[in-house]
Amino acid sequence: MLGTAARLGIGLLVPDVGGFPVATLIANAVGALLIGILAVRLPGSSDRRVFLGTGILGGFTTYSAFAVGTVELWSQAPLLAAAYAALTIVLGVAAAVAGMRVGRRRQA
Repeated sequence: MLGTAARLGIGLLVPDVGGFPVATLIANAVGALLIGILAVRLPGSSDRRVFLGTGILGGFTTYSAFAVGTVELWSQAPLLAAAYAALTIVLGVAAAVAGMRVGRRRQA
């Protein structure tokens, strides 16, 4: 519920631009970054990792809004929808890698 409320807050603060779901892109990228940090800093079976990663950040990030946003954008601008889908995946992976690097650096 906390993660979902934070995502709602981003949605209220950051409007879509020309149908492009900017808030969803931001939430998913930030969530991937933070999950990357957690993946390195907390053991896989840790209650804190499950609570923070699956619970809070799982509610903050959103695959369903990404999928629906892509489909809705596709009906108006197919190339922009394809770019959004690709950008979401590339940015998410890059953010997770960056988060893992940050997590490792802080451990050392």
